[in-house]
Amino acid sequence: MLRYAITDRTLFPGDETARRAALVDQAARLAREGVDYLQLREKDLPEGELVALARAMHAAIREAGGPTLLFLNGPPTLAQWAGADGVHLSLTTFAQNLQSHHGLLVSASCHTLPDVARAREFADLILFAPVFEKRVVDEVVVPGVGLDALREACSAAGEVPVLALGGVNARNVQACADAGARGLASVREFR
Repeated sequence: MLRYAITDRTLFPGDETARRAALVDQAARLAREGVDYLQLREKDLPEGELVALARAMHAAIREAGGPTLLFLNGPPTLAQWAGADGVHLSLTTFAQNLQSHHGLLVSASCHTLPDVARAREFADLILFAPVFEKRVVDEVVVPGVGLDALREACSAAGEVPVLALGGVNARNVQACADAGARGLASVREFR
């Protein structure tokens, strides 16, 4: 089962410097644990700071010696400049980036079957979400699409591996695999 971790520095304590250092430490730990992919998803950082953080994380991954590949959330040119192994494209960046991946691996966020159909033309991995609902203090803030929708997405993706995202955890990951998912993607499961 493929494992795809996604960063969120706000989950770590301390000031900005401490949180960025925690992400570098997390990258090294995940590499030692054999996590397949790590997506740097810190959309609020200026490009120069994001590139510096990506380079530090990439160096930590390589020093740890694991198989982890680093993906950068953003345009392919930025991921290439940062020395990332891949780029993660959201729905809003599909159209402008269909042709130019600069030799990078590509993961793509998909929420519907038409998204999956578009992404299978260029993506190496598809993150399909949200499979399960997101709750905050026992209130549903984002409804999940469910396992049947995940099964349909996996079928529509053809040979492109689909990773289940959104509320996926140790208790329900097997159900996702049974629906055809080749792995899981998560922020909190890899923290």
